[in-house]
Amino acid sequence: MAAQIVRLRVELMNIEPRIWRRVEVSLTTNLRVLHELIQVIMPWENYHLYQFTIGERIYGEPSPEDTAWGHKVYHAKNMRLAALVDRGITELDYTYDFGDNWQHRIAIEHIRTADPDIDYPLYLDGERAAPPEDVGGPPGFMGFVEAMANRRHPEHKDMIRWYGRPFNPVDFGTSAIAETVQDIAAKRKVAMQAFERSRQKR
Repeated sequence: MAAQIVRLRVELMNIEPRIWRRVEVSLTTNLRVLHELIQVIMPWENYHLYQFTIGERIYGEPSPEDTAWGHKVYHAKNMRLAALVDRGITELDYTYDFGDNWQHRIAIEHIRTADPDIDYPLYLDGERAAPPEDVGGPPGFMGFVEAMANRRHPEHKDMIRWYGRPFNPVDFGTSAIAETVQDIAAKRKVAMQAFERSRQKR
């Protein structure tokens, strides 16, 4: 059976104008790998906790503290996109950094047969720069953008010092993101080829 590819649109919620990315990944991708890919394409820095919410279930990295909070967290690595598609799921929610509470909506846009000449995952397109880490959630980000855009803003110099450079809300480094995703796809291809060779030797 030919490999299947799913096209996903990842959109950051509660911010206008919208910040979004579109990628194509293998239908066999699990949620932990999807989390790692989202970190690359936004990009985030992957040093906060995350979770996917699908119906009443939460997927992430289970911790002994989960019971104290009164909820069960299932292993993200144990849920693949194929299983969600089989259940008729067309959207899922992804939250990164429970302090800043960056909520994303992931839409399953299309499923098709993989192109044998393309290595996946594949970055397609997107718009606008994601917020910096620890900026203070949507309200903090809106204040950050306003201060960075106005040299006369009372917090402009402090924000430049904190961020370390000017901030362009439109330019999010799409070429660099595409190259990084290509590197991930190339490494995945090498790993898959090595796996197939090991199977043939058995």
